[in-house]
Amino acid sequence: MYRISRAAEPTGRLRAAWRATHEPAACVPRGVQLLAYAVPLTVLPSSLWRLPAAFDSGIGVGERAYIVFLSVLSEVLALSAIGLVAGWGEVFPRWVPVLRGRPVPMKAAVIPGACGATVLTLMWTVLAFSTQVMGTTIRGDELPETFPGRAGGWQGGVFYLCYTPLVLWGPLLAVLTFAYWKRRRVPSGRG
Repeated sequence: MYRISRAAEPTGRLRAAWRATHEPAACVPRGVQLLAYAVPLTVLPSSLWRLPAAFDSGIGVGERAYIVFLSVLSEVLALSAIGLVAGWGEVFPRWVPVLRGRPVPMKAAVIPGACGATVLTLMWTVLAFSTQVMGTTIRGDELPETFPGRAGGWQGGVFYLCYTPLVLWGPLLAVLTFAYWKRRRVPSGRG
């Protein structure tokens, strides 16, 4: 009996941690919650598409590490958008030393969110325009013949299917950041 309850304990902790991480803050509309959960899904296809390249025999260890790091970092940054709708985006969780239980300063979320939304929107818009319309890299060089979008057929289709959602990352983050700011701002009569 003791072993069964101990075996079930980690599952209960994991479930509780999952709920605490994804529990929406007060007054967050369901549509805004869904947008926050969509952000990591816009990044996931490109991260998964990129990972097999890390195991290609023609690249070095540093490039392998970079590809894996880029994929993991992209997902972590995308997952941080959930903080704009979750309770931990308004009050520091108990596992954060020194800050636990204190309110998250609004600017600590809004400034990085707005900067991130701007950079991501510009980056993916410029990248999409330069590669698809101009036929060049972001630096202005001609696209190489090995560019995945030039593969055609199903390979090109899979490339576009995986990378097109990234264009939504910046605008979704902008909407979430604005909704967070609007929800957290101090009403003018009380400040």
